[in-house]
Amino acid sequence: MSLSFITTLLYLVPLILIVMLYRGRRRKKERRYRAQLEETLTSGIPEPLALHPVIDPSLCIGSSACVKACPEHALGIVAGKAVLVQPDHCIGHGACESACPVEAIRLVFGTETRGIDIPFVKPTFETNVPGIYIAGELGGMGLIRKGIEQGKQAMDSIRKNRGCARELDVVIVGAGPAGLSASLAAKEQKLRFVTVEQEDSLGGSVYHYPRRKLAMTAPMKLPIVGKFNRYEISKEELLEFWNKIVRETGLKIHFNERMEALTKTGEAFQVKTSRQTYKTKNVLLAIGRRGTPRKLGVPGEEQPKVVYRLIDAEQYRHQHVHVVGGGDSAAEAALAVAAEPGTTVPLSCRGEEIYTRPKDKNRQQLKQRAAENKIQVFVNCNVKEIGPDSITLDCRGQVTNLPNDAMIVCAGGTLPTPMLKEIGVMVDTYYGTPVPR
Repeated sequence: MSLSFITTLLYLVPLILIVMLYRGRRRKKERRYRAQLEETLTSGIPEPLALHPVIDPSLCIGSSACVKACPEHALGIVAGKAVLVQPDHCIGHGACESACPVEAIRLVFGTETRGIDIPFVKPTFETNVPGIYIAGELGGMGLIRKGIEQGKQAMDSIRKNRGCARELDVVIVGAGPAGLSASLAAKEQKLRFVTVEQEDSLGGSVYHYPRRKLAMTAPMKLPIVGKFNRYEISKEELLEFWNKIVRETGLKIHFNERMEALTKTGEAFQVKTSRQTYKTKNVLLAIGRRGTPRKLGVPGEEQPKVVYRLIDAEQYRHQHVHVVGGGDSAAEAALAVAAEPGTTVPLSCRGEEIYTRPKDKNRQQLKQRAAENKIQVFVNCNVKEIGPDSITLDCRGQVTNLPNDAMIVCAGGTLPTPMLKEIGVMVDTYYGTPVPR
């Protein structure tokens, strides 16, 4: 055996081992991705309506750059191509599009079969109605850093259209990323403004993220504050940072004040809230797509025991707590309350979406708790009446009465679409429409 042959083997064998190891790991990952995709297809989990990626297989080279960039593990490689294997995990970070080396990924609004309503907005963030501006999630942009940019840019436009001495320059509705940025920009530019927020804290949709959820994957730049150089930050860290900004800048936000009506009065607007009415030259709608909590519209719903989000599970110990809804919020509320001692937790939804809409982790935990009789799941059921100590369900014509001490309704929110259309704002429905690059 020649020395050159032995030398070749010394180099070739490690290379072959490395290739075999790489291919073995890749096959193992693909089996996991295929299993996730099969679970998605079997369970009928739909693609997200909000911002989400669509991959062009003719361009995709299977580099896995998008898979590594996705903080929610929504993407995988199947048959050498990127696939949205867990669409219910996607919350529209957009990191996958930036990471793709061949521009095979486009972010889109809605799907071919399920449309999403988005108001018409100019590059200045003004709608077709002069004086009405929209920034952030309501305009279809769920990315935090984009919402922050839009809030500031909207104020740059509004600054050129100030009101007279008898009115505000702008009323900012919402204190999520776009609303917070807009409020800081308004303060920086010395505008006369009021910021109202229907919740009791800032953060918008971020406030309702699950605990320790990764909220942002890129730095942001806020008015007055400047650049915040963090590439990964959890929900709790982000909310703490924002609250610190509000305290240090002296920014005033009217919490627990919900916009109820918006009307045109001459060259200005009247914004009626749950507390008072403001006259303003401009209005910036920086609300999320959760909207105002959707009510059931049934007798007894006005009772204090009925709430529309879970705040503290411990307060429900040793109680009969009914949860309504078919998404992650309902699943997480039911799981949290069921973990408390002495609780009985029925969970009801109008269809069978509780088996498809929540994230896989929540679905598996629900199945486990149901098997343990910790949660009783009612599908295809509507709440008919809420009594002082009971609740009446109609499950496909069969009436069921259950003991009840408290109710948590997680039925989503109602957007101000009718209000917008009433004052002339154009709203279009998008079916898989790409976001401009």
